[in-house]
Amino acid sequence: MAGRRSGTRPPQATVARERRLHVEQTRAFRFVVGWGPKRSATVVPSPLRYWQYRPAGPTAIGFVVLVVGLWLGAFAWVGGWPEVRGELPLALAAGITVLVLSTGRFTVSAHGMSFDVAATRPDPTRVLPLLLVREARVGRPPEGWPTPKRRGGWWPGRTRVAVRHLAEGEGDEQAFTLWVRDPEAFSAALGVPLDR
Repeated sequence: MAGRRSGTRPPQATVARERRLHVEQTRAFRFVVGWGPKRSATVVPSPLRYWQYRPAGPTAIGFVVLVVGLWLGAFAWVGGWPEVRGELPLALAAGITVLVLSTGRFTVSAHGMSFDVAATRPDPTRVLPLLLVREARVGRPPEGWPTPKRRGGWWPGRTRVAVRHLAEGEGDEQAFTLWVRDPEAFSAALGVPLDR
């Protein structure tokens, strides 16, 4: 992790290796992390350093409300209130299913971090290797940081953390904000001190 301390960019081959190792480690675990490694994992993986679920975003919620509203509106228009009562359990169950399947997982392994969705494999190009992380700070990013990308919205009991990291390729630095359930555990997983 010499690149983290010296401020120099690590070699591209090292970055690619860290991405690959992150994907291998996270693939060995089920999406519901509490269930442990997959039975198909041939090697017992190292435990994940940090993970949390990200609820469905405003786009998914808006889509579900719109579709369920149109669905029930169509039945109300055709058959009135009795039809809506009969269709309501199915429409709500379908809407809840879409929201559950839109839940994502933020994972920090021994090699990197990624934002995963159930039933998909992590894309190595979307993994941020830990050796590119420069700083983590509670709250909003300070002046002088790049404009951060928002990675999920507020959720009860979570604290906003800003992370500054080297950009992809030969670019400058980038930043993102994330609401985490345990900032100290998150900082320890990243291997950088948490500034307040």
